[in-house]
Amino acid sequence: MPPKLSGPMLAPISGAAPKQIVVLLHGYGSDGADLIGLAPHWQAVLPDALFVAPNAPEPCPGNPFGFQWFALDYESDRVANRQQGLPMAAPALVQFLDDLWAQTGLGAEDTILAGFSQGAMMALHVGLSLPTKLMGIVAFSGAFVPPEGFGGPGLAQPPVCLVHGDMDQVVDPELSSAAETALRAVGVDVRHHVSRGVAHGISPDGLAFATDFIASAVAQK
Repeated sequence: MPPKLSGPMLAPISGAAPKQIVVLLHGYGSDGADLIGLAPHWQAVLPDALFVAPNAPEPCPGNPFGFQWFALDYESDRVANRQQGLPMAAPALVQFLDDLWAQTGLGAEDTILAGFSQGAMMALHVGLSLPTKLMGIVAFSGAFVPPEGFGGPGLAQPPVCLVHGDMDQVVDPELSSAAETALRAVGVDVRHHVSRGVAHGISPDGLAFATDFIASAVAQK
């Protein structure tokens, strides 16, 4: 059984029962309390959304107060780290989503999966591995490792928003460009924004681009 995930959550600001869910996935060495900070930026366009930011399943060796979705081996190939780590971490997130949907009565079509850095990699890998289409995926400063069966008829193709700083020295911004190419090749609706002069982080223009994407996804429901 995959480990059970938990983390901070914010109820809908409307005070009503949730009509959407936004799952926020933090980066390497961070935690859910960090990324739940995105919620206030999106509550205006999603007043009926439940925001949830689970902690990754493993403690991070480099930060005793943080977590990791998968281990990073700085002595080896980063590509190999992602290719090995993402499929191993995915079941815990899939189980978390299944539990959320069972508890709320909502489903994939009501859910936005958003992440930063390693969390963005998780959002893309898991979000494109599901048989049912999510409302959308937002990936800040990430990379895409295709799940098994990607591009085939058994997997849904939710719209995807990619945002990356062009000065990022932690996760190469070309990885988001490569993700856009791979996703478009199989017909995924992709929006890609490059934040100029921005390193490994989320800038105001990138956040605004993602907010517009979310507003569009809500309008299309």
